[in-house]
Amino acid sequence: MKLRIATRGSALALAQAGQVAEMLGGAELVEVASDGEAGDKARFVRGVERALLDGEAEIGVHSAKDLPAELTEGLMLAAVPGREDPRDAWIGIGASLDDVPEGAKVGTASLRRAAQLLAARPDLEVGELHGNVDTRLRKLGEGEHDAIVLAVAGLRRLGRADEISFPIPTEAMTPAAGQGSLLLQIREGDEATLRIVDAIVDEAALRELTAERTVVSLLGATCNSPLGVYAKVDARADQTRIDAFVGLPDGSEWLRDSVEGDAAEPTLLGAELAKRLLDTGAREILDRAEKWTGRV
Repeated sequence: MKLRIATRGSALALAQAGQVAEMLGGAELVEVASDGEAGDKARFVRGVERALLDGEAEIGVHSAKDLPAELTEGLMLAAVPGREDPRDAWIGIGASLDDVPEGAKVGTASLRRAAQLLAARPDLEVGELHGNVDTRLRKLGEGEHDAIVLAVAGLRRLGRADEISFPIPTEAMTPAAGQGSLLLQIREGDEATLRIVDAIVDEAALRELTAERTVVSLLGATCNSPLGVYAKVDARADQTRIDAFVGLPDGSEWLRDSVEGDAAEPTLLGAELAKRLLDTGAREILDRAEKWTGRV
């Protein structure tokens, strides 16, 4: 069976789809256009999903953190390969967050990153930075910012890990749900493709992503919410720990919480953490963040 993989045409998307094709023993990459306006993360998903629904490809490859919690009718999530490093990467001045000079200008398009940076270092000047990886690195090189924050996984997949000044520990910056994970999507009822992609499923990565997406879904959050959720499976103890951060974009108010439990119950663990967060005011913070018009 000749498989076709739908992917956007960006360097990172092509690198990700190419990795999946290699895992599957070969597949044709079908490039699709993004569908929507800049700043709308869902546009990264819609073009790929349309190609699947129209029969132009059997598999869609997504960065898991871009895929909304609510799934598109007619499509299903089919596989999660092994997870890349989920941490955020600091690129620019400094060797650790504590070492960054006071008042440094930091560029990011993520409210989650901005909220956690300013919660830890309110002296930083955090400003919006959009564009693909090359564009953001170029703007850093041109002096628009003293540092920028990107995903370690994306830089590694592009062969640009040497650009990283230091990975930010997950204790200091909780990653986005699904960060570092790829998610394969297929048409519902396509049993032949499902059997093929099942061979590359990584059980730990699947459990981590399931737990993280459960928290996002139950909080009613979106890809743009200032929410970090990170699950880590400890295979030796058969336990999973999930950490979460919810905050206002300026870092003035925030919550952190975590739960730990049976690795075989990722949905229950995610639901437990979501309830704890809701009980301590997470929904109210997210509602205010969605209407945010202040700094950042």
